[in-house]
Amino acid sequence: MTSDRPGAPLPGWHTVTPRIVARDARGLVDFIVQVFAGRGHYESAVPTIVEIGDSRLMVSDAGERVPHATFLYVYVADVEAAYGRALARGAATIEQPLDTPYGDRRCMVEDPWGNLWQIASRLA
Repeated sequence: MTSDRPGAPLPGWHTVTPRIVARDARGLVDFIVQVFAGRGHYESAVPTIVEIGDSRLMVSDAGERVPHATFLYVYVADVEAAYGRALARGAATIEQPLDTPYGDRRCMVEDPWGNLWQIASRLA
């Protein structure tokens, strides 16, 4: 994507970028990095940018903004491994891993901040 048209995002960004406002944003960033092999580190003065695969999301501390949970669908290489890492870091199972009729293997967890994560990979 280029930024040569008015309103266009900077290179490397998508038109829509998820942003999560959380109490203990540092802990949430650590959760994302550990569970999804995310790249990024907590920033207190600005929104933290975390990359998962080819996607970016912003995580901010609650304060003047009210905490807002979100629901994200994340593709990973190994659903069971990511599911296990999520549970080990305090997530609760909403849906155990299963094969869907549309070709994804998927599970769903709720993290300690109230975010829902559907963790998926394409079936062969």
